[in-house]
Parts: sequence; C-alpha cells; structure tokens
Amino acid sequence: MSGQKPSLRTGGSAQSRFQVDVVTEASPTPPVPAPAPVPTDGSKAPDESKGRFRVVGFMDSGAMDIGLPPDVFHEPDTAKSDSVSLHSTGTGQTHISDSHSNTYYMRTFGHNTIDAVPNIEFYRQTAAPFGEKLTRPSLSELHDELDKEPFEEGLANGEEPSAAEEAAALAAKEAKGGTVKFGWVKGVLIRCMLNIWGVMLFIRMSWIVGQAGIGLTIAIIAMATVVTTITGLSTAAIATNGFVRGGGAYYLISRSLGPEFGGSIGLIFAFANAVAVAMYVVGFAETVVELLNDVDALMTDELNDIRIVGTLTVILLLGISVAGMEWEAKAQIVLLVILLAAIGNYFIGSFMATEDKEPKGFFGYHSAIFLENLGPDFRDDETFFSVFAIFFPAATGILAGANISGDLTDPQSAIPKGTLLAILITGLTYVGVAISAGSCIVRDATGDHNDTVSDTVNCTDAACKLGYDFSICKEGGCQYGLMNDFQAMSLVSALGPLITAGIFSATLSSALASLVSAPKVFQALCKDNIYPGLGVFAKGYGKNNEPLRGYVLTFCIGLAFILIAELNIIAPIISNFFLASYALINFSVFHASMANSPGWRPSFKYYNMWVSLAGAVLCCVVMFVINWWAALVTLLIVLALYIYVSYKKPDVNWGSSTQALIYNQALTHCLNLTGVEDHVKNFRPQCLVLAGFPNARPALLQLVNSFTKNVGLMVCGHVRTATRRPNYKELSQDYARCQRWLNKKRIKAFYTPVFSDNLRHGAQFLMQSVGLGRLKPNTLVMGFKNNWSDGDMRHVEVYINTIHDAFDLQFGVVILRLQDGLDISHIQGQDELLSSNEKPAGGGGGKEVVVTVSLPKDPDSDSCPSKTTSNQSSPLIMRGENSKHWTKCPLSLTDQRLLEMSQQFKKKQGKGTIDVWWLFDDGGLTLLIPYLLTNRSKWGDCRIRVFIGGKINRIDHDRRAMATLLSRFRIDFSDINVLGDINTKPKKHNKLSFKELMEPYRLREDDMEQEEAERLKAQEPWRITDNELELYKAKTNRQIRLNELMKEHSTSAKLIVISMPLARKGTVSSALYMCWLETLSKDLPPLLLVRGNHQSVLTFYS
Repeated sequence: MSGQKPSLRTGGSAQSRFQVDVVTEASPTPPVPAPAPVPTDGSKAPDESKGRFRVVGFMDSGAMDIGLPPDVFHEPDTAKSDSVSLHSTGTGQTHISDSHSNTYYMRTFGHNTIDAVPNIEFYRQTAAPFGEKLTRPSLSELHDELDKEPFEEGLANGEEPSAAEEAAALAAKEAKGGTVKFGWVKGVLIRCMLNIWGVMLFIRMSWIVGQAGIGLTIAIIAMATVVTTITGLSTAAIATNGFVRGGGAYYLISRSLGPEFGGSIGLIFAFANAVAVAMYVVGFAETVVELLNDVDALMTDELNDIRIVGTLTVILLLGISVAGMEWEAKAQIVLLVILLAAIGNYFIGSFMATEDKEPKGFFGYHSAIFLENLGPDFRDDETFFSVFAIFFPAATGILAGANISGDLTDPQSAIPKGTLLAILITGLTYVGVAISAGSCIVRDATGDHNDTVSDTVNCTDAACKLGYDFSICKEGGCQYGLMNDFQAMSLVSALGPLITAGIFSATLSSALASLVSAPKVFQALCKDNIYPGLGVFAKGYGKNNEPLRGYVLTFCIGLAFILIAELNIIAPIISNFFLASYALINFSVFHASMANSPGWRPSFKYYNMWVSLAGAVLCCVVMFVINWWAALVTLLIVLALYIYVSYKKPDVNWGSSTQALIYNQALTHCLNLTGVEDHVKNFRPQCLVLAGFPNARPALLQLVNSFTKNVGLMVCGHVRTATRRPNYKELSQDYARCQRWLNKKRIKAFYTPVFSDNLRHGAQFLMQSVGLGRLKPNTLVMGFKNNWSDGDMRHVEVYINTIHDAFDLQFGVVILRLQDGLDISHIQGQDELLSSNEKPAGGGGGKEVVVTVSLPKDPDSDSCPSKTTSNQSSPLIMRGENSKHWTKCPLSLTDQRLLEMSQQFKKKQGKGTIDVWWLFDDGGLTLLIPYLLTNRSKWGDCRIRVFIGGKINRIDHDRRAMATLLSRFRIDFSDINVLGDINTKPKKHNKLSFKELMEPYRLREDDMEQEEAERLKAQEPWRITDNELELYKAKTNRQIRLNELMKEHSTSAKLIVISMPLARKGTVSSALYMCWLETLSKDLPPLLLVRGNHQSVLTFYS
C-alpha cells in the first residue's frame, strides 16, 4: 500500500450505487485544516473537513463518489477503513452519521460497513440533548436497493451537531445551571422517613400502647409494615423494570396497568396529596394554637386562630416549594435533624426518671410495668382493628421518594434502596418507642403526689409496687398515663420543648412532601393528556421543569380544606386513596408477572407475584378495616374514573401488562379452539371482505359489520397491485391509517393488505393464509362488478375465477350489489383515512389533510374491490396551513347519489322487509345472514319475508313445509311466498335485452374454421360458445324470470338476499356467468347474492 490515500471515486465502475455531495456549512470558527487526500483519478478531492453529506442522486452506472473527510481511507483490499452509518431520520430521509459516538465515523470491526454496533442511544425514546436521537440503520437501508429519491434541500433531519456546536450548547447549559438531581439518600430515604414519621409518633403512639398493650402494638406495627414492605418490594420491581420518569405512583401504575388504572389512580392520588397538605398543616396549627392558649395569647378564638396559622404556614411552604427542589430538599434536611433530635431526646429521657414525674405515671424502666402493659386493655369501645385504623396512616408515606422520580439521578437504584431502608428504619423506631413507652409509663396516673400506697389499700398493679395508688382512676377522670395523656412522650423526654419541635417538624415535613408530590404527579398526568382540559397544568418552568401552576392549584385545594373542610370526615378517605394506590402497585407486579411478557424483567429480583397479590388483597382489607364507607367511596371514584378513561380511549401506547395479558389470553384461547371440532350450533359467518382501502367502499363494510359484529370474524382484505411496491414504512403507515379508520367507524374488523399481480392471486393468498387456527374466514364477500361490460374482459375472467377459487377452497360467497355502485374512492374530499387524533408526520404547526386525488378510473376498480393499480385513486396526505383553505370541488349528481347510497347501511333502516329468495339449499347461509341482520338495532324493525320456488298445484304444501322448517330453526318470519310461476317463460323484451347484453362476448364458432375458433377460445376463454348457450338456455331463462319476479314482489324491500346461481367450472364461460349475475340483479334495491359451501350452518337440534 502506498502512502497516499486513495479517493473513493472509482471512475467507470459499474458497481456504483449512489453519489454523495458535500454540503458545506458556515461555522463561527474556521475549520481545522486537514491534509487533503491525493486523488488517484484526477478528480477533485473534498476540501472541507466539516462537510455535511446528503445523498443527491442514484445512478445505475457511473462513478461512485462519497465525499468523505480527508482522514477517512478507502482500502478495498484491507479491513482497516472507517465505517459510515446511514441513519434514518424517521421522515423517509437518510443521513450519514456515526453509529457509536459523537464523532462522524468509527471503525465497525475495521470494516467499511453501514451496519451499527450496539449503542444505548438507539434504545432511547426521547431526543438526545443536542438534537434528534440517534437511530440505527433500518433493515431496508441495509437490505434493499438504495432509494432513488433525492433528499430535500438543507441538512438532513436529525443530523448530529459539530464539535463546535456541542461545545457551545454545553457552555450555554453550564452558564444557565444544570438541573438539580438527588441521590437515593437525599431524594428518597430522607423524604420517606420524614413522611412516615408523622404526628402519630409523638401524640398517639403512647395511647395505642395503652389500649393494645405492647404485644398487640408490635403486631399492629408488624401488620402495617408487612403491607408497606410488600408495596415497597413491588415499587422496587416496577421502578427497576426500565427507565422511570416523573410522576411517581401514577407513572408506575399507568405504565404497568395502562391509562385506565393509571389515569384514575393518578387523579385521586394527586388530590389526596393536595388535601393531605391541609391535614398536616392543620395538625401543626392546632399544636401552635394550644401553645398560644397555654400562655393566653390567642388572636381571636381557637377555630379562627387555626385558620390564620394554617394559612400563613401553607403560604410559607408554597414559597419554599416554588423556590425550587433544591431549597425544598434543604428544608427537609433541617426538619429531619430536628425530628431525629426529638426522637433521640425521648429515648434519652426514658432513662432519666425523676420523682416529680412519678405521680404522672413515668417511673423509668421496670419489669412490673412491662408485664402489666404487655397485654391489651381496650376501653371506650375500642378494638384491635379500630386502633389499627388509627395507627396505619402513620405507616404511609412510602411513595414520597417515588413521587419525585423525575428529580432523581438514578430512580432505578434510588427508589428500591431508599424506600425499603426507610420502611426498615421507621418500623424499628415505632417498635422501639412502643416497647419503651410500655416499659416505663403506667396506663393510668392522677398526677397527685399524695396518692401514695397506704397500708389499708389492697392494690396489686405495677404502680402499687412502685409506691403509688392510682386505683381511683378506674372510676375515670385521670389525666395522666398512657391511656389519658397524649403528651406522654413530652413527659418522658429529657427536654419537653424539643418534642414540640419534633411535632412541628413531623407535620411540616409531611406537608412539604405532599405539597411537592401532588403537583409532580398531577403534571405527569396532565402531560399524558388523559383528561381533556387539564393540559394547562402540564407546563413546567425553569431548569427543573417545576410545575408552578400545579403548586398554585395544590395550594388552593389545601387552603380550601384548611378554611372550610371537616377533616375528620375527609381524613379516612385520604388514607383509603393512598391504600388504593398501594393496592394497584402490588396488583401491577402480579399482573405483569402473570402476563409473562418478555419485557417484564426487573433488575430487582426480591419480589414474588403471589406475595404482591397478597399485598394487594391486604391493602383492600385494610381499606375496609379503617373505614368501610370511605373504602366504598374510594372504589366508586376509581371505578367511575376507570370507566371514563376506558370510554374516552386515550391515544397512548405504553406497553402495559394489560396488553401483554390480553395477548396471552388470546393466544391461549386460540390454541384451545384448535382442539375443538367445528359444530353446526357454533357456526359463525367469518368474512373475508375484499374492500380495498376501507374508506373506498364503506357500504360493503358497514353491511358486513352488521351481521358479524360481536358474532364472527371480519377481515378487510386488500389486494394491492401497484406497479411500485411501497417500502415497509409506507406500508405500516397505510396499515395504521386503515385500521384506525375501522376503529373510528366502530367497524370490528382487521385490515389485511397483500401484494399480488392481480385480484385472483391476491384473493388466493388471503383465503389460504388469513386467520389463526379456528379464527379463519369461511365466507368471501365482494362487491358486484358494476362496470364489467365497459372494461377489459380479462378483468371479468379474473373476477369470476376468484369466485371459483373461493368455492374450491370450500368458502361461502356473498356479493353485494348497489345499483349506483360501491366504490367512492374517486370522489375528492370523501371520508378521510387519517383520523383526527393522528399526529402529523412532520410535527410542525401545519395541519395535514387527507384528500383523494381524482385520476382516470381503473376499469376494474368497482369490480375488483381490493385492487389498487398505479393509476387508481388512493388516499394521499397533503399539507396545508389550514384545512379550511382547501376548496371543495362541487360533486356531480351521480357522485352525490353515490355518496348518499354509500352511507345507507349506517343509519337505522326503519320499518320494511328483508326479502329472502331461498331458492336452493346451500346449507342455510342464505337464511342465517338475514336473521343475524334483524338482531341488530338498525335492522330491528325489518321483518323477514321468504320466497321459495314451487309448483302451482303444491303451493300450500310447500308453504307449510317451509313454515315448519323455519319454526324449527327458531327464525321469525312475516310471510312465506311460494312462486308457482317461477318456471314460466320470461317476457320477450327481457330475453332480447339479455341477447343484446351477451352478443359482444359470443365466440360464434359456427362462422369460422374450427382451428381458428379453438385458437380464439384459448386466447379469450371468456367467450360464450353456441354450444354452452344452447346447453344452459333454461338456466338463462330462469335468471331473467327471477329478475322479473323480484321486480314484481321486492321493489320496496330494504334488502334482497337471493341464492346465487352456480356455474360449473370449465363449462360455463366467465362472460355468460357474468351476464347471468347482471341480469339477475339489475334494477333492484340493495341485493346480496349468497351461496354457502353446502355445509349445514343451521340446525334444529339442541
């Protein structure tokens, strides 16, 4: 190898596939000069190291010129050239970029390949910090021939910035100040401990020990801790199953169980946190007012003082929150220090018993007190569960860290560690306080120094052994001891005021945590746009995306409850709201594990699906234990919100476990069905409808949907015969639009496109391959070929052979004929495929409008409902600033009538008849379809009239026989008509009309040589021979006569269903068969030609 760098230009190479031009870009700093490569063929070498590359054209032959930077080699004989990756931008464009780092190129194992190595950037769902996210080369880019469409002018979308641009962006971000993120200690552990250590620790724990005793108090704490620990484990499992964004409990539940559960629980969880602010602030205000009352310093009266102090407090807390998460975190640390000091102060004081505290019941640690307080002593109608209900809110707060998941440096690691450690520490603290209080304070004390033990009194309790007689307390009225003094912990503590400071710290920290949690959860909920009208609260401000509007809303809700609410009523509802959240988090883990989705693989392994289910059940039980009516209210609210979100069906897809479980169940049921033999009682019409684009023939789909909805399978088959096969991206977009159109119109069907050279082959593919096990079509539905006589007869041959193929595959066949036709795809402005909630591809401000371009109509378009050729009209997306700027072309009267008729099956049919001409027994499909139609509300007012063939001398007998059969089938009918004159010869002018119709398609073999006739028949097999015309003369006359009879009896029917005549394959030509169908069905109301596969679909056996 020589020292010079060969250019990638290889003149005259026939292997060239594309050409790339260098697009230079202005830069604030001059490019660093680089040594220019020496071209080997005299071509001009690239002279800018900062060039941008875009494909500008593709050539079948010619030079291959990739304008690479001068430091990139091309060594065809070695494996040491740098690789260049082409990245799809998501807009159909491709740009060259690096596949592994922030530089343009890298070595992919030393080979010159556009294949990219594994990179975390390829798996991100959001944009990169400096522009669009990196995307790996698509399969098409690696596998297909290079696209020959040039790029749009300008730089490719999603192109990576230069080093200078990155440096400038970094500098700007550093100057502004980065976002504040917290670790697991500051963000989760401290926050959870502060929220769990509430007022209960200082003012209710001693009373609970007095009522339940040390043993049952530990059991109560253990029960609550079991619930919170299981929930903590479930939270850890969900939090480590992928990247966690802001939104806390709402985010975890919604991404696991879907928007229905997530949306309902998110709203009540945010509301519960907002009202919890009021609860904690009122708890603080009450303590302050008690202190003011002790020194006779009330401003007005107690109630109004609580309102004043509460309002001032919540304004202060709002100011701390609005100042930013950093200030809020600093405040939480200060409050934690005070709280820890207060707890330590209590334990130190418990070893410092003094004589002046003994009359009030505090004697220090004594085994006699411990043994006396070990068992329960429930008073005032209290029970184990009522005491548990009072304690349990003290154990909540475990989601305080998860609620700010968006502000954590590493939520996956922080949430499990911080939450579980906080549960452990607080649980041990509660147990320690319970044992300590139960071991050094008696249940009742008078506070009187004179109540010492006298010789005459027979007393055996612990106080007596310690020299005091508190037996008078059995009559009531004592103010001290575990049972009577809520401030017992202040009595025990070394420094009483520090306990008051602890109460302040506990209330304010919990209020602050709730004030921060509620807006964060609500902001995440609003961003997902599940509830319309709440989007205004999704906006964030500042470097941390603070939900200032949410703070104001939370402040207003909290203030309202501080001023006017009856907190004693609302408190149990709030506890139940939190418990409902815990229950759903536990259920999420069980549900995700049960769904067995490959995507459920949390890195936290210490969970069990059955334990999580038990946790969910426990949470529900605790809800009813705490307050049964509050639990009912909570469940009703969750149910109402769930039903609302389910009805609205938000356009989100989070890969929830609900989707995974639905898939699992569908797969299981499909497999179970394969082991069950078909039975006539369970027959369902499962229709493959050749309808093309769904919005092209709405009448066909609406009618079929009427008798298959919630009854049988419906597949909207689309045979596409375009000259250029679209790429995968175009196909997936078309599929999404078509399926969305079906869903929007509430047509329960699957859209299935297939590419083929003609309708017949495409229909064969669909009939043989569509379906899954027993969920497989058994009936082919098509539109009638109205314009068959105007086009190429080869299309008729294809159309008729498609019917023959269906019969060969044992399909039933249904053909719908409307006199005005079915195809409305040529009409501009007809029903769009793009639904209103589909996002524009460009993401810009301009709206996208779907229009249909009116092009020369394909001669086969109405007859081959699923055929789309290169010149057939198809839906296109046009972009305009405003859709109202598009002018609507006036429609012709024909098109107006066609549009009107295309919607006729969408509306209620009113009173009328469905006339069933059941002329031949095809197994009962001709009768079953009308019956299924009359079960629908749209067709409910229609009555079935049955017409059958018969002999004039047996009319009554045939009518009775048919009535008996229908009654055994349990099918209601209004009338049975026996056509005794069905074999009468048709009218002469109708016979002449038929002769004129078929004349152009006759072979007339008698007028030519036999050899020439055979050659012409081979070339044009649809030709009608004189022989077959004579052979099927009677059958021809029957079709003409039947048309006359239908015009006589059924012109006012809402729908005619008639047995379709059969043509023997290889004997009846396509033209003759088409003439029969045309003659039979012309000039009539909407008509269904039906022929089953001659297997029974009705039975009168039970």
